[in-house]
Amino acid sequence: MKVGMNLLLWTDDPVDESWLPLYERLKDMGFDGVELPIFDADPEKFAALGRRLDEMGLERTAITVRNPADDPISPDSSIRETSLAVARRALDCCEAAGSSILGGPLYAAIGQFSGAGPTEEEWSRSVSAMQQAADYAADRGTRLSFEFLNRFEIYLLNSTADTARYVTDLDRPNVGIHYDTFHAHIEEKDSAAAIREHARQISHVHISENDRSTPGRGQVAWDSTFDALVESGYDGWLTIEAFGSALPSLAAATKIWRRMFDDEEQLAREGLDFIRREWTKRTPR
Repeated sequence: MKVGMNLLLWTDDPVDESWLPLYERLKDMGFDGVELPIFDADPEKFAALGRRLDEMGLERTAITVRNPADDPISPDSSIRETSLAVARRALDCCEAAGSSILGGPLYAAIGQFSGAGPTEEEWSRSVSAMQQAADYAADRGTRLSFEFLNRFEIYLLNSTADTARYVTDLDRPNVGIHYDTFHAHIEEKDSAAAIREHARQISHVHISENDRSTPGRGQVAWDSTFDALVESGYDGWLTIEAFGSALPSLAAATKIWRRMFDDEEQLAREGLDFIRREWTKRTPR
């Protein structure tokens, strides 16, 4: 098990060299790696960042999102073609940065709704596009992990079971479920049961509190969640995802208008300590 820190707490432009001192401090705190948001997809810049992170001893994972202009479930074939091009570009950045995994809601546009549930046609379009993306990722040594989101953010995948069926339909060896405790806290009736039932397919985990602030200081069912992860043999990343007000565009997207922690680095430090403590007391020495 490795602990990572999603950089969206600070920036959506992780290749900006002004952030390098922060990355050094995250390494000094004890993080194994950082999670890179890939929105401005410039492989050369991500390659340079990857070299600097190698020097620091920080590993990488990555995330991205889909927008209406590159929505894999769109009925417009040109938008679907764009979605594949954008996915490939993000995967080029992953390869350049040395990221082992690309997670997030890769399968559909976030924040776009039809007024109804997903159709078979939308499901099929998404599966077809992501099969091609998975093949492209495999050639670059990268895995795709599909994050289900709550019903207020997306409508194609809203639960662990939804995503397990999606991953099964993809039928690719380098795909899995991206399990986020924030979304699960909203959508799952029994988070621990969902983890145990689909543990074989879970390939990435976001540790995210119900209010998106410091892990362990909210209402997520942490004891049963950690119990289930440890008992099921999960051995991947536990990556803190928290949001604040540093990024106005992200604050608007996450609807965070009030300060819920004192300091971003304090949140990272407390979150890391919380994860290490909870994991250690459940694992044999």
